[in-house]
Amino acid sequence: MIPRNQWYVAGYGREIGRELFSRTICGESILFWRTRAGQVTAMSDRCVHRRFPLSEAPTRLVDDQVVCGYHGFTYGADGRCTAVPGQTRVPRTARLTSYPVAERDSFVWVWIGDPERADASRIPRAPWLDSPGYTTVSGMEPLRARFGLLVDNLLDLSHETYLHGGYIGTPEVASTPITTEVDEEAGVIYVSRHMDDAECPPFYARSTGLSGRITRWQDIEYTPPCLYTLHSRIAPVGVTPRADGSDPDAFHVEVVYAITPETEHSTHDFWAVARDFALDDQAVSVFLAEQNRTVVLQDVAALDVLETVLAAEPAGYQELSINIDTGGLAARRLLKRLAEQATPVAAVS
Repeated sequence: MIPRNQWYVAGYGREIGRELFSRTICGESILFWRTRAGQVTAMSDRCVHRRFPLSEAPTRLVDDQVVCGYHGFTYGADGRCTAVPGQTRVPRTARLTSYPVAERDSFVWVWIGDPERADASRIPRAPWLDSPGYTTVSGMEPLRARFGLLVDNLLDLSHETYLHGGYIGTPEVASTPITTEVDEEAGVIYVSRHMDDAECPPFYARSTGLSGRITRWQDIEYTPPCLYTLHSRIAPVGVTPRADGSDPDAFHVEVVYAITPETEHSTHDFWAVARDFALDDQAVSVFLAEQNRTVVLQDVAALDVLETVLAAEPAGYQELSINIDTGGLAARRLLKRLAEQATPVAAVS
């Protein structure tokens, strides 16, 4: 079940301009575009007349109005119909569903649910993505699997050892125990794995120049349902990163995922890697972009297979969970709570 009355990432700011752009979020097809003043607007991608997708040609944007390419119904930036063919009176009900939007940290966020409850101050932040002290590479991959499987995947990084060996995974990731904390009031899950003496994977060796053994910290912060950050710190063995992150002898990488349900069984997997070193080195940017996209695609392939398997599993199958699953299990609990909070009492079985 998908939590509603939530903010979800709809795309990167760079994706949305004066061209009509559509993306399905939580089963709702939404049309995005920028007004001439540069503001992002979001509305239903279906004409109220005959449900023609407004993102399809020959629909066009004229000044700040969308003109349907099928019968010419015309809509303003607020979704209200301003003109219909063959008559001067515009039906009172001729209005598209309009969605609250906000731009934060290079992302465009859209509110799915009751617009009266849309509070932009509650959007979780990822300030590194557009900070002058960091250089960021980013992308998005479609996932033919339910978004909860990606949450499970990201909160249990022990799979790096096996699924991402030769890229980001080393033996120490799987063998090092984790700690898990849940801030119930804030609704945030923290999972940490601190490796004092670990092999340096190619992802970091080639981007930082480090060789030999390293100290490697992985501190996960997940704010359900959408935003996941891996605070990654790498330093030569013997250099212990400071708890507050102000360690001049370490390299810092902020790996951010925005996990946006497309439907009940498909997901938009937005990823970004921000670093505080080699800021102007384009070769490092290209390398990290290629490496991280490869890692993401390895996850996508595995989770697409897992979705197919789960869809065919008999009802009542019981999973086996162990210590490494504590973060993922906590996330499932919080996600279930969020979904139930957005469900009318009468609909809850």
